[in-house]
Amino acid sequence: MHLLSYKKPGVAWTEALPLGNGRMGAMHFGGIEVDRFQLNEDTLWSGPPERRRYQDQESLQKVREYIDQGNYEAATDETKNMFGPYTQAYMPLGDLKLQYFHGGIAQAYHRSLDIQQALSTITYSIGEIDYIREAFISFPHQVLAIRLAASKEKSLQLQVSFDSLLKNRLQTEEEKIALQGVCPEYCAPNYVHNDNHPIVYGEFEETKAIHFEGRLGIVTKDGHLESSNGQVLIQDASEVFLYLSVATSFNGFDQLPGKDYTILTAKNEEILAEAMKIPYEELKEKHIQDYQKLYNRVEFRLEDSSKREFLDTDERIREHGPNDLEMAMLLFHYGRYLMISSSRPGTQPANLQGIWNHHLRAPWSSNYTLNINTEMNYWPAEITNLAECHLPLLQMVKELSVTGNKVVHERYGMNGWTAHHNTDLWRQADPVGGERHGDPIWAFWPMSGPWLSRHLWEHYQYSGDQNYLAEVLPVLKGSVQFCLEWLIEDDGYLITSPSTSPEHLFYTADGKIGSVTKAATMDLQIIWDVFTNYLEAVAILGSEDPLIEQVRQAKERLHPLQIGKYGQLQEWLNDYEDAEPHHRHVSHLYGVFPGTQITDGPHLEAVRQTLNRRGDAGTGWSLGWKMCLWARLKDGERVQALLHQLFRIVTENNEVFEGGGLYPNLFGAHPPFQIDGNFSYTAGVAEMLIQSHQDYIDVLPALPSTWVKGSITGLRIRGGFQVSLIWDRMQMVQLEVQTLKDQHFKLKSSQSVFVRSEGEATQEIESVNGLVVVEMKAGQTYVLSYR
Repeated sequence: MHLLSYKKPGVAWTEALPLGNGRMGAMHFGGIEVDRFQLNEDTLWSGPPERRRYQDQESLQKVREYIDQGNYEAATDETKNMFGPYTQAYMPLGDLKLQYFHGGIAQAYHRSLDIQQALSTITYSIGEIDYIREAFISFPHQVLAIRLAASKEKSLQLQVSFDSLLKNRLQTEEEKIALQGVCPEYCAPNYVHNDNHPIVYGEFEETKAIHFEGRLGIVTKDGHLESSNGQVLIQDASEVFLYLSVATSFNGFDQLPGKDYTILTAKNEEILAEAMKIPYEELKEKHIQDYQKLYNRVEFRLEDSSKREFLDTDERIREHGPNDLEMAMLLFHYGRYLMISSSRPGTQPANLQGIWNHHLRAPWSSNYTLNINTEMNYWPAEITNLAECHLPLLQMVKELSVTGNKVVHERYGMNGWTAHHNTDLWRQADPVGGERHGDPIWAFWPMSGPWLSRHLWEHYQYSGDQNYLAEVLPVLKGSVQFCLEWLIEDDGYLITSPSTSPEHLFYTADGKIGSVTKAATMDLQIIWDVFTNYLEAVAILGSEDPLIEQVRQAKERLHPLQIGKYGQLQEWLNDYEDAEPHHRHVSHLYGVFPGTQITDGPHLEAVRQTLNRRGDAGTGWSLGWKMCLWARLKDGERVQALLHQLFRIVTENNEVFEGGGLYPNLFGAHPPFQIDGNFSYTAGVAEMLIQSHQDYIDVLPALPSTWVKGSITGLRIRGGFQVSLIWDRMQMVQLEVQTLKDQHFKLKSSQSVFVRSEGEATQEIESVNGLVVVEMKAGQTYVLSYR
């Protein structure tokens, strides 16, 4: 349940296996004659941090007037005047290629990724010689380390080389190869087809864009090395070790990159020297120990009597889908593996593809899409005990509050901060759209700042760290300030205008199609959310601020949520007809998940009706969001139906941009690959097993009927608790709880519970009003059971 396993090399990119340490990424293909590591580094983006100042504040008022007149076509056109440039793009570094000269036909080939050790391994035989290759990327030592070995001495014959799609030059020494290059100063998104110069470079030495160097060190047990033309030929070796370090000239989101390659070389040489002085096995052990400090916190098991280890991982998905419970477990663990591999303290946050990308113009620039995808990436971070991996996103939110403050001041004449549909390494906060070329349906969405602010609050909810809360309160307050000033009066209520429901269109009463209107439901839910979280934060900290009373009053005056003519939760202020009844976004259900505004009553039933009307089809990330929503609705069977949509193998030539599924390497398919599908599945499983968003803990709220018996250890829940759970016959057998502070633990239960803790007698606590309340002390472990 911790191993991806295959009997053939990867050919397509989505068959290669991902390695990463949060900053560096590699896709390992495992070819027999030519092996390939496709490389990435998380600060390798196009562009310098430059933006044009905007002072046009007239368009906002014009758009509002057009909307009030019902002239949605004019409102849409005027909105385009508020667009800024597209974001910059995430770049591939290049390829490390290993060409073997061993001839013959390979037998007993096996390729695997051990996600419990973050280790890629390839074994095969040619004749009487057994070959093995191992690879990992170390977080403590910041290198990609590769071991090549043969069972017969002096049997390794290979050539090592670099290649890159970026402008580059190669340098070789006897035991080192260096790939130096530059990123473009501009790279248009892949969906822009009317740009005659989609990729623009500056001068190699003087460009304002990022410079980079990848430096490879080679160590052989024996054998001969020859260097020439950017390649190293290794002959008659028994064992070879390769160590790759990567450095870039990125200086920060608001600083121009450096230009001095000698600095990059010195940094790489220092890293390589430190790594290469340690024996390989020791380096590997330190890597595994560091990785497992995070990974081993959680273990998920489902009882599965089937024995299918003889099948490749993709074959198991193809033939058995979610009925193969080991695959359901593996995909949960894989989400945590990808999180640790793409987001560690001090790195950039995971983008649309985590840190893995092989395109110059990747789908949607492999940027940060803020109307769902970036936030979704981090849904599993806190609950699956990877709070440290959440930190890069929280840092990005702080940085966006700086750029976003300039945007709201210049564009709207307001205070506070926000961001819009996309951002990038440089923390662009403007509405994107290429100066009128985009479409407001996606390009204009000013609610990213308030949504991202939820992550600041969630990190506190799980940790209870008041020092942290005080540190981020100014950022949270800035988001609240923007919301207060963005709201306008309308028929006695406060609403937003202009407003869009991300990427969805509506039909007006006269049959016209539109996207720009007022008071999209998601806007109001997000603003309710950020107001609620801010008020709770200032109460916890005992803060006093005139803003507090303004927020209380504004929250009370937000336009109420509405139920439409089909019994559905309305997506807009008016009960428009959906242009796409089965649209992939379910934006107006934010108040159920990840928000907490809707927990019961008629609105919750309207949410159920909305999901039924939307249907179970969707992209990979859409399926993940619906998993979480049905989990909040306590419907395990609907979650199970979604798993059948998700557990389908998709190939790279089947990128239909709808449908979801998994690639052979278990990357989530939009299609194409987007990592949010992986992360939302992991979050969804956790929500199925335990929920803590209300004032109590709900165990097994949405368990599918096929998950009869199982266990999970190490989950974290709001309030500063860590829990482990065992169930059998769909019922809780045991719940183990630890708390960070002295406090009460509230368990939803209609029957009394027996509680054991070290040094204390077992006590039976009765259920009162459907809750069992247990007084707990920090440092103690409490075991709750029904017998």
